[in-house]
Amino acid sequence: MSIRFDDRVAIVTGAGNGLGRSHALGLAARGAKVVVVDFGGSRDGTGGSTEAADKVVAEITAAGGEAMAHGANVADRAQVDAMVAATMARWGRVDILVNNAGILRDKTFLKMDLADFEAVVDVHLIGTVNCTKAVWEIMRARNYGRILFTSSSSGLYGNFGQANYGAAKAAMVGLMNVLHIEGGKNDIRVNTLAPTAATRMTEGLMPPEMLALLTPESITPGVLYLVSEEAPSRVILCAGAGGFARTMIYETEGVYLPEDERTPETIAARFADISSPVGQKALQSAGEQTAKFVLQASAAKGLSAPQR
Repeated sequence: MSIRFDDRVAIVTGAGNGLGRSHALGLAARGAKVVVVDFGGSRDGTGGSTEAADKVVAEITAAGGEAMAHGANVADRAQVDAMVAATMARWGRVDILVNNAGILRDKTFLKMDLADFEAVVDVHLIGTVNCTKAVWEIMRARNYGRILFTSSSSGLYGNFGQANYGAAKAAMVGLMNVLHIEGGKNDIRVNTLAPTAATRMTEGLMPPEMLALLTPESITPGVLYLVSEEAPSRVILCAGAGGFARTMIYETEGVYLPEDERTPETIAARFADISSPVGQKALQSAGEQTAKFVLQASAAKGLSAPQR
């Protein structure tokens, strides 16, 4: 199987540097027409220039590809809509969206100004929503779309000093889960990447010898798979330094407690049973959890199982 993107149009946000640049170059090298979106701000989101995006476009065109630059701030809905309109005016379609743009304003929660919390959420979460909303109807009308969200181990597992970033990155999983369901009938596949790489966002956080292993280019192959025609959907792919893994969310089978045992003391006494991984499952929708608990209660009371 050879993965190609000939005749596909891909939008990549935050594509002027680091991971986004690598993803844009990777898509273009395999035939995609690429919109290189970059606000051009500093790591904390201040400033702004299209210089970085223009350089990536120059790299793509020098290699024989097609690309255009746009300086949209993803947190600004009007700018995002204008970017998508410009894409449609030039190429008449959007097949792929890679949501990669981000900023950092790290501080402990105690010392963090809420303006910094909101700014990070605005770029990572609202920016992702703005871009996805802007292309959603285009993809739905064509019965084809590949959308990638960018999460982080900080959101999946936590990281000191990143309450704003972690909250926004964890939200990617919830957004993916819902849009995977809503987009399924129109072949819109939605996935999430949780990368760790040496970029402007991570410089200074690790020693140079470690950063040398964490190249953006070692992650991009996973991106290309997740936005390909053969892509899965509702996958959290973790990647870094050439390693690839999946994060999966499981729910334990749990226990049913009769009315007279529904006390905090019983829950404390049986917490090991509640937590047992035996029989755990990766649920596919919120309704499956409700159905599980109703079935447990019905069986305990000797009732007929409800129709699902």
